[in-house]
Amino acid sequence: MNCIIVDDEATARLIVNQLCASIPDLDVIDEFSSAIDAIKFLNQQTVDVIFLDIHMPGFTGFDFVQTLKNSPKIVLTTSDTNFAIAAYEYEAIVDYLVKPITQERFEKSIQKVKNSLAQQPRIASNKPNSLVGDELYINIDRRLIKLKFDEILLIEAKGDYIDVKTEKELHRVHNTLKKIKEKLPEELFLQIHRSYIINFTKIIDIEDNSVLIDKNVVPISRSNRPELMRRLNLL
Repeated sequence: MNCIIVDDEATARLIVNQLCASIPDLDVIDEFSSAIDAIKFLNQQTVDVIFLDIHMPGFTGFDFVQTLKNSPKIVLTTSDTNFAIAAYEYEAIVDYLVKPITQERFEKSIQKVKNSLAQQPRIASNKPNSLVGDELYINIDRRLIKLKFDEILLIEAKGDYIDVKTEKELHRVHNTLKKIKEKLPEELFLQIHRSYIINFTKIIDIEDNSVLIDKNVVPISRSNRPELMRRLNLL
């Protein structure tokens, strides 16, 4: 089996690395102090198991798990005992190790990982459905206006209305974000905030908790951030 270690504390990474070295058929192929760096790595490489800290700056272990497209097995390593129940809501998480981790407890965790790998075959990634049509009609003042999907930059909720912003125009429509979301292809559009849906292909820049679309700075909510990170083709 191969694995990576994700923990912002160097000492914690060293300890887990030493524990892994005691298991003959377990190889540490890399370690990361940043969840973002680990995501970039996993976009290019596959591993069998991730040893993952829960509390990391800006991006929790649970946020990290939600970004993974086809998750390896996860073993949480943490000093916090408060999230054990929540951890098992995630199918990929097979164990919860509380620091300091003993050799005996670590070996039991590795056996859990092996059992889980043996029982559950790998699942191929789902390919997005092809687009059915490439346009949307919006009703404005009894006129039906055709918009190409690839012309739409973003959609913003404004009370009982939504603003549909294209590269050249802004259309205000009496409708809800939920309704228009049902009409949009998931391959192109993503809701990143309760008030915003963006055309994912139009992102220019991402900084902290916002994205730049054309000249529009759009906030990213904490709950939607993992899905945004999952979709990014990080280098």
